Amino acid sequence: MSHPWHALDSGDTLARLETTEAGLTTAEATRRRELYGPNALPAPRSDRWWWRLLRQFHNVLLYVMMAAAVVTAFLGHWIDTAVLMGAVIVNALIGFVQEGRAASALDSIRAMLAPRTRVHRDGRIVDIPAADLVPGDVVRLASGDRVPADLRILSSRELRIDEAALTGESVPVAKTPDPVDADTELGDRRSTCFTGTVAVFGQGDGVVIATGSDTELGRINALLSGVDRAATPLLEQIGRFGRWLAAVILLASAVTFALGVVWRGESPAEMFTLVVALAASAIPEGLPAVMTVALSLGVQRMARRNAVIRRLPAVETLGSVTVICSDKTGTLTRNEMTVQKVVCAHRTVEVGGVGYAPIGSIIAAESGDPVDPHTDPALDLAVRAGVLCNDTEVVEEDGVWEVHGNPTEAALVVLGRKAGLPTAAAHERWPRLDVVPFESEHKFMATLHPHDDGRRERILLKGAPERVLVACTGQLGADGVVRPVDEAYWTRRADEIAAQGLRVLALAFRDREPEDGVLAFEDARHDFTMLALVGIIDPPREEAITAVRECHRAGITVKMITGDHAATAAEIGAQMGLGTGSRAMTGAEIETLDDAELRRVVAETDIFARTSPEHKLRLVRALQAGGHVVAMTGDGVNDAPALARADVGVAMGMTGTEAAKEAADVVLADDNFASIAAAVREGRGVYDNLKKFVLFMLPTNGGEALVVVAAILFQLTLPLTPAQVLWINLATVSTLGLALAFEPTEKSVMLRRPRPPGESLLSRFFVWRVVMVSVLMMVGSLGLFLWELDRGAPVEVARTLAVDAIVVAEMFYLLNSRRIRDTVLTRDGLFGNRYVLAAIAACAALQLLFTYAPFMQAIFGSAAISWADWGKVLAAGLLVFVVAEFEKWVVRRLRPAPVS
Repeated sequence: MSHPWHALDSGDTLARLETTEAGLTTAEATRRRELYGPNALPAPRSDRWWWRLLRQFHNVLLYVMMAAAVVTAFLGHWIDTAVLMGAVIVNALIGFVQEGRAASALDSIRAMLAPRTRVHRDGRIVDIPAADLVPGDVVRLASGDRVPADLRILSSRELRIDEAALTGESVPVAKTPDPVDADTELGDRRSTCFTGTVAVFGQGDGVVIATGSDTELGRINALLSGVDRAATPLLEQIGRFGRWLAAVILLASAVTFALGVVWRGESPAEMFTLVVALAASAIPEGLPAVMTVALSLGVQRMARRNAVIRRLPAVETLGSVTVICSDKTGTLTRNEMTVQKVVCAHRTVEVGGVGYAPIGSIIAAESGDPVDPHTDPALDLAVRAGVLCNDTEVVEEDGVWEVHGNPTEAALVVLGRKAGLPTAAAHERWPRLDVVPFESEHKFMATLHPHDDGRRERILLKGAPERVLVACTGQLGADGVVRPVDEAYWTRRADEIAAQGLRVLALAFRDREPEDGVLAFEDARHDFTMLALVGIIDPPREEAITAVRECHRAGITVKMITGDHAATAAEIGAQMGLGTGSRAMTGAEIETLDDAELRRVVAETDIFARTSPEHKLRLVRALQAGGHVVAMTGDGVNDAPALARADVGVAMGMTGTEAAKEAADVVLADDNFASIAAAVREGRGVYDNLKKFVLFMLPTNGGEALVVVAAILFQLTLPLTPAQVLWINLATVSTLGLALAFEPTEKSVMLRRPRPPGESLLSRFFVWRVVMVSVLMMVGSLGLFLWELDRGAPVEVARTLAVDAIVVAEMFYLLNSRRIRDTVLTRDGLFGNRYVLAAIAACAALQLLFTYAPFMQAIFGSAAISWADWGKVLAAGLLVFVVAEFEKWVVRRLRPAPVS
C-alpha cells in the first residue's frame, strides 16, 4: 500500500491492484478481506476502570494529604480528616474522568468511518458495510456520502470533497482522475480522496487503495494513540512543592521533638503530641481545596468568555502559555469569503465590509471616492456575471447570514447585494437557460441567459484567470466599448492579487445569436470579452488582530499553523502582525529538517502552511523541547494528535470535529482567537490567586511553628497547646485562605511576560516574605504571651492572647496578600473582594467563640480576655500589616519590574 497512488494514472492503479473498473468478485473480495482484515481502526487496549481509578492516587500531593488525614484521625479531629480525604477523592475523580475522555478522542476518530457504502461487486453496484471493503474494490460516491476508505479517483462528475477535517482546506476540493506529481502534499492530491471526508457535490467512482489502519485517518489514529499528555506546569510545581514541604516538615518535626525532649526535658509523649499537631498544621490541607475552587472559578469566568474548559488544570496552564499555535480559518479569520477588490480594464475598486452580511461600500482604489457600479458598464456587468454564473445561495436566518453552497461563490453573491443586485431579482430578470458546470479539468463555469435586447443570448463565464483569459479576444472599457484584450495587463494584475493572498477569479461574457437555449462546452471557450478580475479573501477577525497584539505585549508568541496555501497564509499572517516581511514555511520544507534543525527554525518562523498531522505534532514537540508551554488550536481530525500533545489543546466548538473536541482541553464556543487571549488572562489570574494563597498560608503556619520552637529553645512555658495549634489551623484555613480563590484578575496581568515554565512556586522573594511575616507573627504572639505571664496573668489567659494574636495577624495579613507587590491601601485593595471581608467576619466570630464560649474553653483551654487585651491583639496584627506594606513599598522602589 506504499505506492504514490496519486501520481499513477487510472490504468496503472487498477493494474497494480489487480482489479478493473467493474470491481471485484465476491470470492476475490472475501479472499482479500482475510488477507488485509476489516476496514476498521483498531480499538485501543483499555485498562479496567478500577485500575485507572487507583492510578489517580499516585501523586505526591495526594500522599501528603493522605498522611495528614491519618495524623488528624489519630488525634481524633474527624472533621479535618473528612475534609482532607474529600479533597483527595475529588482530585482522583477529576483525573479518572479526564483519562476516560482521552479514550473518547480515539472513539470519535473511529466514528468517522462510514457505516455502509456502495461498491461494484460481480458487475453490479451493491450496498455493503464499509468494514467489508478491501483494496481493489471500486466505490461509487455521491453528494452527501462519507468516503469509506482511501480512494484513487477513476471518474468524476463535478465531484467535490470537503477535506477540512483532514487537511484544514476551507474550500471543498474538486476531484479528478488526472494524476499529480509524486511529491504533491496531501491537501493538493486532487486524484485521491480519504477516509472520513465528505462528498458535498457531484458523483464519482474510486478504487480502494488503503483500508483500516493503512488509511490517512488510520495514520492519525496511530499518532493520537501514541501521544502522551504533557504534565501541566501547575501539577509539576505542586509536586515539587509537596516534596519540598514534606521534607521540611519532617526535618522540623524531628528537630523540635529532639530539642523538647533532650534540651527541655519534656515528656516524650507530650512532645510527640505537640510535634504531630505542628506537622498537621504545617501540611497545606487547604491548598487542594483552594486550587480546586480557584480553577473552578476560572472555568466559570472563561465560560463567560466563550472558552469551555474540559480539563480543570488547563485553566492554570493557559496562564503559563508562552506560545500559541493557531489555526487560520475561522480562528484568526472569519471563515467567510469576502470580495475585497475588483479589477477592470480601466480601474480598480475596493469593496468594504466583511463576511456574508451585505454591508459595505464600493470605492475607487485610487481616490477613495464612492463608485456606483451601474454607471460603469464593465463593473456593472462583472457584478451581474458573478451573481448569475453561480450555484450558491446566501440567506438570512434569524438574523444570521447562512451559505448554501460554495463559500467562494457566496462572496460573489454578497458583492451583488452590496452593488444593489439581489440574487432573486437577477435570476428573475435574466433566467438561466443552460449551464456548463464547473469541473476541475477545465476550471471554469458558464451559464446562458437571455440578452437585454430580447433578440440575442448572453453567455457568462467565471473561472481561473488563466483559463478565462485564453478564451477572451476583447476587454470592456469604461465607455462600454470593446477593445482588444491586453493579456499582459491581466496576467500582471492577477499575479499581484494572488501575491496578496487573495483567491482570484476572472469574469467574462459573450453574446451570440439564439441557438434554442442550448449551451455546449465548446461555446464557452472562444470569443469572450474580459470584464474583471475579482480578489476574494477570508478576512482576519478585527478582535483577533487586537488579541494577537495583546498576546505579544504579554510576552506570548503567536504562530499560525494551517493547511492553507503558503501565499494566503503569509498575507493573513502579515495582516495579523505575524511574520511580517517573511514567507510561510511549508510542510514539505519541514520534512527536510531533523529535530534539532526544526527546534531552531520553529523559534524563528511564525507561519507554517500546507502542514500535515505529523508536521503539526513535530512543531508542538519542537517548541516544547525548546522549553515552551504550548497552546494549540484546531478543528479537524488532523489536528487531534497535536491537540492532545500540546500543554493546552484548544478545539473549535462551532466547526470542530468531535475528535478534535475530545482530544482538546478547551473548546471555544465562538471559534475566536480573541477568546483564547481572554482565557490566558483568566488563567494568569488563577495562578496569581494560588500564589497568593501559598504566600498567605506558609507564614501563618510558620508563625505557629516559630512560637513553639522559640519557647523550646529559650526554655519558656509553651505558648500553644497541641489542641490550640490545630484550632488555629482549622479556623483560619476553613475561612480566611479560601477567600483568596475569589480574587478578581488584576488589570496588569497581561503586561507581564509569561513565567518561566520551570519556575518554582516559591521564588527567593517568596521565601523572604514567608520568613519575614513568620517572624513578625512569632514576635507579636510570643511577646504578648511573655508580657501577660510577666504581669502575673494565668497561663490560660496568656495562651488565649497568643492564639488571638496569631489569628488576628492572619486577618490583617489576608488583606496584605490580596496584592503580592502592590499596596492594598486603596478602596479596591481594602474592600474590593467581598469574600475576604466575609471571611474575616466569620473568622472573628469563631475566635470570639474560642475565647468566650465555656464549652470551647473546656476543650481548648482558653479563657476570657478584657477589651484592653483586645487592643494589644489588634496592635500585634497591625504590626504585621504595616511592616508588610512597608516592605512592598521598598520592593517597588528597588525592583520596578513585576516579581515573578
